[in-house]
Amino acid sequence: MYMSPWVILNDTGGAFAMGAIGGGIWHFVKGAKNSPKGERIIGAITAVKARSPVLGGNFAVWGGLFSTFDCALKGIRQKEDPWNLIASGFLTGGFLAARGGIGAATRSACFGACVLAIIEGVTFATGRFTSPPPVMQVPDIRPQSPNPQ
Repeated sequence: MYMSPWVILNDTGGAFAMGAIGGGIWHFVKGAKNSPKGERIIGAITAVKARSPVLGGNFAVWGGLFSTFDCALKGIRQKEDPWNLIASGFLTGGFLAARGGIGAATRSACFGACVLAIIEGVTFATGRFTSPPPVMQVPDIRPQSPNPQ
């Protein structure tokens, strides 16, 4: 069974955590930089509390939609390959930009597909260059003794 709600929920939670943690670091630095000299830590913490959950939620929406499309494509196509991920990026980008009209949705869908194609290409190349070379089979050239019977 390809489409599992647990996979989608897990991916959504992971995307939220990634967005919230990355957003926490980003907004901490930004809040500290934009605060007056004596209140940098308080300004940084306030910025993190205000903006990190929002960024985490945005990541969770993207991750949940992407995982849903990926699981659906795996179920429809009955195979698991890079084309599912690229198509999922296309569908997610288009779906999230649909409110902006057909032009914005098309641009965003193409951008999503390109980003996923680049990620898949880098993953493929990295795996190919880091895998050990194939082991060469050496033929056994020793003379065979006759089978005693």
